[in-house]
Amino acid sequence: MSIATFDAAVVDDVIKVWGAKPGSIIPILQGIQEKYNYLPPETFPCVAKKLGVSEARIYGVATFYENFSLQPKGKFIIKVCDGTACHVRKSIPNLEKFRSILGLTEKKVTTDDLSFTVQTVACLGACSLAPAFMVQSKGIDDKVYANVTPDQVPVILDELKAKL
Repeated sequence: MSIATFDAAVVDDVIKVWGAKPGSIIPILQGIQEKYNYLPPETFPCVAKKLGVSEARIYGVATFYENFSLQPKGKFIIKVCDGTACHVRKSIPNLEKFRSILGLTEKKVTTDDLSFTVQTVACLGACSLAPAFMVQSKGIDDKVYANVTPDQVPVILDELKAKL
């Protein structure tokens, strides 16, 4: 998997759906992110020009909302819950195991081949399943893994790798 090259036609297609108006910034950015799996910075000048707003405004919206990413993400996004229930039930050893196996760190969250992104989230809303994590992937249903131990992480990663 490689980083997609910016294509102005993608921006045009998304704007056609939502309209070239400043009130459509969020759904337009969501549409672009859906296509690329992140927001390529090259899209900001194009969106700003077509909507008649500043690049700073586009950037401000893109960085304000946690759902937007300015960095490429992997095909599989692993969200390790570190809410109170998961933290108390030892979610951090699972996070550390993912990072160790995939060669990731707190700052490097995506594998070089863009297969996996590992990040923490404040809460998945699955406290009774703690420690839990979720795997998201475009075209594949999101899946929550419950009561996970670090020994299970390699097996789960092998299952995901088989789907690449």
